[in-house]
Amino acid sequence: MAKLIQEEVKHYEENGYLLHQKQLFDPEQMQELSSIFEEQWLAIGKKLNSELDTPHFRDERLLKFLLNDKVLDLVEPLIGPNIGLWSSHFIAKEPFVGKQTPWHEDSAYWNGRLDRFDKIVTVWLAIDRSNKENGCMRVIPGTHKNGFSEYETVSEDSNIFSSQIKNIDESKSVYFELEPGECSLHDSRIVHGAAPNTSPYRRCGYTMRYFSTEAKVLPDKNPNFKIWLARGKNIAGSTFVNE
Repeated sequence: MAKLIQEEVKHYEENGYLLHQKQLFDPEQMQELSSIFEEQWLAIGKKLNSELDTPHFRDERLLKFLLNDKVLDLVEPLIGPNIGLWSSHFIAKEPFVGKQTPWHEDSAYWNGRLDRFDKIVTVWLAIDRSNKENGCMRVIPGTHKNGFSEYETVSEDSNIFSSQIKNIDESKSVYFELEPGECSLHDSRIVHGAAPNTSPYRRCGYTMRYFSTEAKVLPDKNPNFKIWLARGKNIAGSTFVNE
């Protein structure tokens, strides 16, 4: 199984991200995951910027990927041995018309839903090839140490949501170019986004998000939201569906 070496952990801690350009799952598993995505995508009508939120709520076949040791073994060196499954998304950008993802921090959209944000990691698994041409994810290294940023309103005609962080120096961007089956990992607080997909190639990824159970998930701020204990112990006393 793939394990992170100390230099990779140090890079993640300093920069807030890591590229893991190795196959995460075996070919049969990737084929099954891709098939589940295609099913769900068809079910919602192949929207232009399909962001299928928490698909594992609807299709528990995804839990064998989300709770898989191959994923958790990458996550544990970064956030510790007590791991909760926070959420997952399928994110697909259609050829030619896929809107840009504005600069943002994941933690800003979850503000108030957990009591801390210092040990939350997203594994971004490429289902399609993801590169500059089709609008791959990009980050501003080191910004996970900055706290919450200031946002401004942007048009949803060209963006997948309506706000973005002000005054980003895009010359500092690092682009996450991945082959199908490879993944990246990023801290929930890092500033990141993606350019529009103006290419003839779809760009789809599956995000798998995990948090240290040292964080408390606040039940009154998460109605009808489900979290799983993926590994280790429930430190802060959050309500997991599988306990």
